[in-house]
Amino acid sequence: MSDTLRQEPALLTKSFAWMVICYLVLPITVVVSVSLTDRPYLSLPSEGLSLQYYEKLFTSSAWLSSIWQSFVIATISTAICGVLGTLAAIGCWRIGSGLANVVRLAMLIPLMLPSMIYALGAYQVWAGLGWVNTYTGIIVAHAMTGMPYVVITVSTSLAGLDPKLEQAARNLGASMGKSLRHVIIPNIMPGVISGLVFAFIHSWDELVIALFIAGRNVFTLPRRMWDGINEHFDPTMAAVATVLIALTVILLAAEFFLRGRKR
Repeated sequence: MSDTLRQEPALLTKSFAWMVICYLVLPITVVVSVSLTDRPYLSLPSEGLSLQYYEKLFTSSAWLSSIWQSFVIATISTAICGVLGTLAAIGCWRIGSGLANVVRLAMLIPLMLPSMIYALGAYQVWAGLGWVNTYTGIIVAHAMTGMPYVVITVSTSLAGLDPKLEQAARNLGASMGKSLRHVIIPNIMPGVISGLVFAFIHSWDELVIALFIAGRNVFTLPRRMWDGINEHFDPTMAAVATVLIALTVILLAAEFFLRGRKR
């Protein structure tokens, strides 16, 4: 009787876990299946699998242009928020007081605010600077909204770093720059890599800010998808979504692999 009672909670937990997994994986499975359909509309494959919509995606100049624009914007914005976010997290770690917590909270505001509110505010500021419908405007906006991911992951890594390591390096004659390059950065590199991956994925998938700031000159991939859904919703959208899913999985797998090697 007691063994049965012990097994029931474990069975319920496993069942709930599998239900959650199915809930998360099923939409992805449907999207991938629709991208391989042989019909001219959104539907599961009927007579066989087809790659015609992947061919349409990778032979379309419009889609390829959006993929390239999104890649360039995500790469540059990730580099910016990676440098600034890492330095900001290290600065707060060195301060180590209530002021540092206030600064961290201020840097996390873009993550806490609804995207619509942040995009509207950014549009008003960017319009005054002449950055609307420019690559500069959307790169800076993505860097600002991606920076919280870097701050969080780097701050987590710094929490496990003994401040005495830097102090010992400084006592041995290392400058602040050398101690940063040879002591701090190598020890927090897993957090930096994680932050860069999340920041890149955020920029690559971001839509709301692009709708507000990007005009006719800047057409990111999510915006191209949005316009395509409004104009002509065909299985090409599922092919694009599958490519985005694949890229996200590859980046996360690379991040886990690199973190494992650093350990």
